[in-house]
Amino acid sequence: MRPARALIDLDALRHNYQLARELSGARALAVVKADAYGHGAVRCAQALQSEADGFAVACIEEALALREAGIHAPILLLEGFFEADELALIDQHELWCVVHAQWQIEAIEQARLSRPLTLWLKLDSGMHRVGLHPAEYQEAYRRLLASGKVGKIVLMSHFARADEPECERTVEQLAVFQQARQGLAAEVSLRNSPAVLGWPAVPSDWVRPGIMLYGATPFEQAQEQAARLQPVMTLESKVISVRELPAGEPVGYGARFVSERPTRVGVVAMGYADGYPRHAPTGTPVAVDGQLTRLIGRVSMDMLTVDLTDLPQAGLGSRVELWGKQVLASDVAMAAGSIPYQIFCNLRRAPLLYLGG
Repeated sequence: MRPARALIDLDALRHNYQLARELSGARALAVVKADAYGHGAVRCAQALQSEADGFAVACIEEALALREAGIHAPILLLEGFFEADELALIDQHELWCVVHAQWQIEAIEQARLSRPLTLWLKLDSGMHRVGLHPAEYQEAYRRLLASGKVGKIVLMSHFARADEPECERTVEQLAVFQQARQGLAAEVSLRNSPAVLGWPAVPSDWVRPGIMLYGATPFEQAQEQAARLQPVMTLESKVISVRELPAGEPVGYGARFVSERPTRVGVVAMGYADGYPRHAPTGTPVAVDGQLTRLIGRVSMDMLTVDLTDLPQAGLGSRVELWGKQVLASDVAMAAGSIPYQIFCNLRRAPLLYLGG
């Protein structure tokens, strides 16, 4: 069997969820959209369901998959509904729903429902992606309450630059939100992962930890609270071939690496078809049998090459950690000009194996 695989540490997942709760002092929706950022939404939700206040997904398809797997906790649709007829499924499965547009309010007013909805009313405070304009926010709140279709409204917005601790944009967005919601008596949700970790003064009755659940920092620089996260995924494989090359020999497609000295090259069963970033350059960290070394040459579809020159004990069958507890996913992502969110979500072929029940 091909040795490439991703180990998912569910105890680390639970630790990170509890850290989000501890740092925020609030209720927390575990964000498991995009198949839990490539970690397997159903298994991650099952691991958290005894302690999570609820879950958040992007769309109704993701929510229904959790319901079918026996997840009975609240599930929030972060992108709301895309067609008015989805409201019947939202009603049937008791889903919570973000409302971010006027047409959604109109659809709710016209819907025939068996129970009041729990809605999260989204303000565009400066992200300029989705959300109601500040000038229409209070009227939208009043319309929803007057519709008779709504049992509870949570007020929410999303920060665009909370992962930049020195940037004033988060403070500016908070001011816009506070002005728009003035006089509205409702719970609020503002803090995503970087805001949970780095913006303790931002008020939130509900927080929405995403990338931090999976043990990756959202910050480019070291951050005190992010250092407490535990990596959940370990992407690993094995050395399947070893080459001894003299100085001056190219390795891999495009001859992007040329040996400067006699070099032992380890070939690893891992490539961009598995989701490892193709643009990771020579020098990207890897660990072989627990010792740090580097990627060399261009990543291929099914294989990549690592430098074994200074690891004389490593060879055929040696374990290779591409990222995990020793090689941080954030470091690999940065080297490849990417972010941990993307490299996790790009995993395709390597099977997920779960540890920790």
